[in-house]
Amino acid sequence: MASEETLTAKSTAIRSSAHGGGESPTPTRAWTTRLVVLGIMLAAVNLRPAITSLGALLEEVRDGLGMSGSVAGLLTSVPPLCFALFGVMAPRLARRFGPGAVVCAGMAAITAGLLIRPYAGSTAGFLAASALALMGIAVSNVLMPVIVKRWFPDRVGSMTGLYSMALAIGTSAAAAVTVPMTDALGGSWQSGLAVWAGLAAAAVLPWIRLARQRGTEPVTEAHARVEPALRITRSRTAWALAVFFGLQATAAYITMGWMAQIFRDAGVPAGTAGLLLAVTMVMGVPLAFVIPRMATRLPHQGPIVVVLGICGLAGYAGLYTAPAGGAWAWAVLLGVSNCAFPLALTMVGMRARTGVGVAQLSAFAQSTGYLISIPGPLLVGVLYQHSGGWGLPIALMTCLMIPQMVVGVLAGRDRTVEDEAAR
Repeated sequence: MASEETLTAKSTAIRSSAHGGGESPTPTRAWTTRLVVLGIMLAAVNLRPAITSLGALLEEVRDGLGMSGSVAGLLTSVPPLCFALFGVMAPRLARRFGPGAVVCAGMAAITAGLLIRPYAGSTAGFLAASALALMGIAVSNVLMPVIVKRWFPDRVGSMTGLYSMALAIGTSAAAAVTVPMTDALGGSWQSGLAVWAGLAAAAVLPWIRLARQRGTEPVTEAHARVEPALRITRSRTAWALAVFFGLQATAAYITMGWMAQIFRDAGVPAGTAGLLLAVTMVMGVPLAFVIPRMATRLPHQGPIVVVLGICGLAGYAGLYTAPAGGAWAWAVLLGVSNCAFPLALTMVGMRARTGVGVAQLSAFAQSTGYLISIPGPLLVGVLYQHSGGWGLPIALMTCLMIPQMVVGVLAGRDRTVEDEAAR
């Protein structure tokens, strides 16, 4: 792929032509671009609090709704399932209504779901409202790379890094402050969950304006011609990226769901174990900005995949040999390894040339990937329960990291899905 600097020159020429030779963009266009950046950042912050805020209060929710243990366990598999099922719809919706309008509707769905579910009064209602919020997250997940590619073709790495960083901030903030905020609001878990609807509502506002400005989207070569739909399943790169996405998501969900318990079983105090998990999650804030920028400057992203994988293998080895003794080091290493997520998002934007290609690749990679990730955390729990220790689960994590590195290297090769799907 071309470097970010090469893309900058090409995109500048295209935009200059669109504005009449060498003229600068109009103030209206510049204002709209700033609004897009704000909308992307606000949307990204809201893509995980629905999940991590619930995890922080799951015990209170179970007690309040009389939820069985099996249903509570189902809740941990609902997010990737919804991401897989609803994410598939995003490209078709975007072609019909425009990406901005679909993201706007997604933010509205998140707002409604987060506001309704604490007061639904039943387990079924809680699950239905959660699914509504997750549907909004799913379509927005898929369309973020599309919007970045469309508005910032010369800054795919920078903008992917910004929204990945915002996503990490939202994820860690919801995990860290939900319980203290619930206490400050009188101890009601309903209030502690519902308050996140306010943040989602704020994200709706810029997208309302952008949805009305569908005709003002930047003119690029990819949009100046008709873009036929691709047979995305013909592309080996698409399959490699989907499997890479699924395996990195599996590792991330296992880490978020079980790492604190591994530390606690090793004798680490509960409070410290929670702090170690927070460190792992916070590592994604700076690295989610740095890694995409590095990725767009390389013709092949395989070396970054390998480095992240080695960090993961070292972290798993540490968890097995000395979980308590080197706990902080293992938390940092696994936090670095989990940054395969923003790398995967960056490669979605780099492995397709056109808007249709990015939309289809994003939907395919994320939907297929999240389906792949569903069994992982459940299998870890089963192995832990039946073996009575963490040896087998850690061995499973280690074994999954090897194919993650292999398919990541394949997905990082300098080629596009349009070329492969046309063969």
